[in-house]
Amino acid sequence: MDIMCFSASAEGISADAERFCEIKNRIVGKSRERSGIGTLQEKTIHAVLKEFYAPDENMQEISIGRFVADIYTGSDIMEIQTGHFDNLRRKLDSFLSDYPVTVIYPVPRIKYLIWVDTETGECSKPRKSTVKGSVYRAFYELYKIKKYLSNPNLRLRFPYLELEEHRLLDGWSRDKKKGSHRYDRIPKTFLGEVRIESLNDYLQLLPADLPEPFTAAEFGKAVGERKETAAKVAHVLNFLGVIERDENRGRAYTYRRADNRER
Repeated sequence: MDIMCFSASAEGISADAERFCEIKNRIVGKSRERSGIGTLQEKTIHAVLKEFYAPDENMQEISIGRFVADIYTGSDIMEIQTGHFDNLRRKLDSFLSDYPVTVIYPVPRIKYLIWVDTETGECSKPRKSTVKGSVYRAFYELYKIKKYLSNPNLRLRFPYLELEEHRLLDGWSRDKKKGSHRYDRIPKTFLGEVRIESLNDYLQLLPADLPEPFTAAEFGKAVGERKETAAKVAHVLNFLGVIERDENRGRAYTYRRADNRER
């Protein structure tokens, strides 16, 4: 199942993709002028998304109380998070009581790997990864802030991107790839986004033809994800009351959509 909840018409997405490309070219060009990709203090993907969602620089890096918001529009806060959602909890504690907060988490839908020799700086040719990113894998991070997800002031956006991932050849294996470190991610194309603005929006993650009750394994098969990933999604959706536990099937939990109610 391919979840792509676009924010606008096809024409709107085309315009967004064009504007995204212009921003990316400008920011990547600046970073190269400063002695190479990824040498800026701020990682490229974060910098591109910040300008994409807030073209007005006066809205960027604004002090709100004890913290600095990535974006503050004058009424709403946006936080661009590429991982480590546990570090986001203190900001949410501070912001959510007074402001609508949108957390933006990029999803690498299409990824090309580029290996960087740490001694020579030489880069390999881009090689397309066989793994496609999806919003479902974001739940490993959403799990860390699950108690905040039902707050009506919290919204989520998952921009789907085509990107290049630069990794250092500094691992412990013979080819230096296992245990290697990610150096930077360079976004190439904006492919659309998934938006979660209310609890009802989580229902879009469940295929319409998914039979009930369903196990995590059946859910994972229906959406093309591993059982472990599907189980994490099911856990969070159950915690939020979007789905509810049904009778066990052997040792496996089963779930069904919760009764319709105001969310």
